[in-house]
Amino acid sequence: MEQKHKNTASAAGLLVAMGIIYGDIGTSPLYVMQAIIGNDPINELMILGGLSCIFWTLTLQTTLKYVILILRADNKGEGGIFALFALVRRHAKWLTLPAIIGGATLLADGIITPPISVSSAVEGLKMLKTKEGLPYVTDTVPIVIVILTGLFIFQILGTKVVGKLFGPIMLLWFSMLAITGLLWIEHDWSILRAVSPHYAWALLTSHQAGTAGFWTLGAVFLCTTGAEALYSDLGHCGRDNIRISWIFVKIALLLQYFGQGAWLLHHQGMLLGGRKPIFELLPREFLFTGICIATAAAVIASQALISGSFTLISEAIRLNFWPKVRLIYPSDQKGQLYVPSINIFLWLGCVGVVLWFKESSNMEAAYGLAITLTMLMTTSLMAYYLHIKKIDMWWILLFLVVYISLEGAFLVANLQKFSHGGYVSLFIAGVILLVMYVWFRATRIKKDLTEYEKLSDYVEPLKELSRDETIPKYATHLVFMSNAGRVSDIESKIIYSIFQRRPKRADIYWFVHVDTLDEPYTMDYKVTVIEPDDIIKVNFKLGFRVEQRINLYFRKVVEEMVARGEVDITSRYKSLNEQNVIGDFRFVVLEKFLSFDNELPLMDRLVMKFYFFLKQFMNSEDKWFGLDSDAVKLEKVPLIIKPISKCNLRRVD
Repeated sequence: MEQKHKNTASAAGLLVAMGIIYGDIGTSPLYVMQAIIGNDPINELMILGGLSCIFWTLTLQTTLKYVILILRADNKGEGGIFALFALVRRHAKWLTLPAIIGGATLLADGIITPPISVSSAVEGLKMLKTKEGLPYVTDTVPIVIVILTGLFIFQILGTKVVGKLFGPIMLLWFSMLAITGLLWIEHDWSILRAVSPHYAWALLTSHQAGTAGFWTLGAVFLCTTGAEALYSDLGHCGRDNIRISWIFVKIALLLQYFGQGAWLLHHQGMLLGGRKPIFELLPREFLFTGICIATAAAVIASQALISGSFTLISEAIRLNFWPKVRLIYPSDQKGQLYVPSINIFLWLGCVGVVLWFKESSNMEAAYGLAITLTMLMTTSLMAYYLHIKKIDMWWILLFLVVYISLEGAFLVANLQKFSHGGYVSLFIAGVILLVMYVWFRATRIKKDLTEYEKLSDYVEPLKELSRDETIPKYATHLVFMSNAGRVSDIESKIIYSIFQRRPKRADIYWFVHVDTLDEPYTMDYKVTVIEPDDIIKVNFKLGFRVEQRINLYFRKVVEEMVARGEVDITSRYKSLNEQNVIGDFRFVVLEKFLSFDNELPLMDRLVMKFYFFLKQFMNSEDKWFGLDSDAVKLEKVPLIIKPISKCNLRRVD
């Protein structure tokens, strides 16, 4: 698989970056200033202080932290909180917790972003009036649901064709933001004085009537919610393309925010009353076109969050943070991924959010709280990454102090939203977090208690079984999927399956192990011939973003071994061997279930019960490995974690 890492910026790369990663942060002008002003009368301190907070948030949080610093922490060109975790997890096990929290809250954000972005854009239709002065559209909820439903249906087909349009549309969107903002700045150049941090400090420490003071940060934070996407999509765009394109995007965003500020200064003392400053900046004859462009940008923002959620889940599966759900690759374009279960989950969540909150102004209360936690978790993981890179401890301490203080302030301010809708995003994040924790914990319990034996002890018994013609032949080539990473080991359960459950006689025994690496796109394998034409072990080393297609990979391994003369795969049946007929291959996958013969502590018992409850809704192991169903035997084996020690059974004569 070709490397995705792109170190050199190009015109095409810049356009792709524009279309993929800036949807969320790029549609923030639809609602940020409206959220800052709220229901209070428009006043100068709120405008200038809000703009100053936006300017310094985009500078310190988005530009300095993400674009300059965190983009350096790439895992073979890949980014995102799980890619960062893969870089540091070998050095400290406790980092698993911030990784899971960050992943859960980021996925929860993927449920809130599409509704608020699309609703904010579509609500511009309420500004279109008839000749009688009545709005053409009064209820936008059905329109928003139709757009979101169409978007989620579209995921089945993939985004290969439409993806090419994302860049030009977003370029048009940012150009519109810059031009309309600049036209209003020309009405009042004094608005640029808001660049001074003095106004931000004055607002945050203000207790005047009509200003929310420190709590305004909850609304200000909405301008940087898409910053995490810059890092998550590092592998799709490349570091240089992101950094260079961000210069244009940041300028366009600031021009738009300051343009909205200039318009608001001209309306001091008034109430917004549901009016959206972004659409007030547009000439009336361009309003409908502008709304259409805004809606297209919102759809692209939603698409980016949905695709990002699919990628996040695929990474979580490789890291044992998520059940092994079905993954589909709808096109041959690299990075194209479709996860049916997550698509349905996100669609239900988005429609539920729209029906519950109805308007974007109500959704603002649920937005931002979860993603703040993601950013805090990224900060903690990044600090440890800097530590293992031998960065001076004083610089790491400065990084932690600055960003824990900044993001901690955003978190405290956003907590005010909890009772007004923030509980929705935290509830969703909590459910996702529970699933991730249970799956990870249960996987660790299973792994720690898996028993292994020396394969060398069974070489002669396997050879004898292979030659024992009194036992019906089970398969010419019998392939076991094994958890034993070391060549010398084999699970006790596999030995039990071969010799005791039902003696499985075969000509050649293959043991296949798949090792998921912290690197994203590695595709290596190693073959160990333990006994020529009798016992062979194959170890695959696959990156955490590589599709599990073991049937295809194993066939490739066998073909290469045959070409090298390392194995003879023709049938051992005399009549078939004379005609050079290839022997049959049969895979055996051992799937564990929780045995009744267990005596577990309460917490472990709850974890394992929930784990197996989830497992019954997921793909079986053979489907996860990408094995052909007609050549697979799925065997159930009991998982006994802690045998019951007391049994008050007595014999009665």
